Amino acid sequence: MSAMVTTGVGDFDRLVLSSVPKPTAGPGEVLVQVLAAGVNNTDINTRLGWYSAAVSTATNDSSAEIEDLDADRSDGGWNGATPFPLIQGADCCGRVIAVGEGVDQTIVGARVLIRPCMPLNPGDSSATEWLGSDRDGAFAQFTVVRSRDVFPVQSTWSDAELATIPCAYGTAENMVSRAGITAGTRVLVPGASGGVGSAVVQLAKRRGAYVIGIASSAKRERVIEIGADEVLERGQDPVAQIGTGSIDVVIDNVGGNGFGSMLALLRHGGTYVTSGAIAGPIVQLDLRTLYLGDLRLMGCTAWDEHVFADVVSYVERGEIRPLLERTYPLSEIAAAQRDFLEKRHVGNVVLLPPTPGP
Repeated sequence: MSAMVTTGVGDFDRLVLSSVPKPTAGPGEVLVQVLAAGVNNTDINTRLGWYSAAVSTATNDSSAEIEDLDADRSDGGWNGATPFPLIQGADCCGRVIAVGEGVDQTIVGARVLIRPCMPLNPGDSSATEWLGSDRDGAFAQFTVVRSRDVFPVQSTWSDAELATIPCAYGTAENMVSRAGITAGTRVLVPGASGGVGSAVVQLAKRRGAYVIGIASSAKRERVIEIGADEVLERGQDPVAQIGTGSIDVVIDNVGGNGFGSMLALLRHGGTYVTSGAIAGPIVQLDLRTLYLGDLRLMGCTAWDEHVFADVVSYVERGEIRPLLERTYPLSEIAAAQRDFLEKRHVGNVVLLPPTPGP
């Protein structure tokens, strides 16, 4: 089969379009034909080794500290060293074409979304592996996963639209759920036009929250369209715009220099939630702000068991919408990832693998 293989830590030259053996489904597994694969920060971060403690830059910074990383660093990936060579791709919309021993045959032919955050033990989120980072993923014509990680989906959306959902919306729903957002909660979303940010806007709004996004002026109307009640202009001081103590929950995948302002915006007893740091992982924290404000800081990576099934149900009931900016052939992954990193879009870009021959 045709696959985009990441050969190690590095730049786009580490992405090599290759002919590799087609995988087969073992016991408890399914073979999925990949119909469309979304592009995500995590795919790029894994290739760059950005998860290493040696890196302190933003995710789109090609500085020397990333370029000089050893390919075999033990902390470069989600769960330690990334197992290169690797087929990346955390987002998959596909079709089940074969099953292994012990799997119900009736799932063959179903269009599915693959849960990218995969619990190693059913119902236990304390140990997970990630599609495309810990095991081969969706940047190929076929992929194999455990049957419990495929979720049939009934929807009129296109394959490419469905491929925008798994990683971004699962990550967003996990944060929204853990933060306990309900009707009337005042939620601030930095990076509201990005893949996760735009998902947070929709998912918080479907729970009845009052949502304030932060985005560039060029993207303001699009963020309003997907459900934000207000949009603050990126680059301006949010404290000056809406005042201290005005927010119940901040859901922030941006980080960087704006971290202190996010805490200042929280009411007494408020909650700050994060699962990313695209503007940089190293932040300045005044512990007095934390303890005097009785604030709660929450990191979210592993998904609670109900999260992905909930997201699929929202798709099927039309309670969220896909934000597909553009599609690319799998062979043009470098152009797709450059487009993604430029952040000129709202939502996501998607790769389409070649159709398998007879």
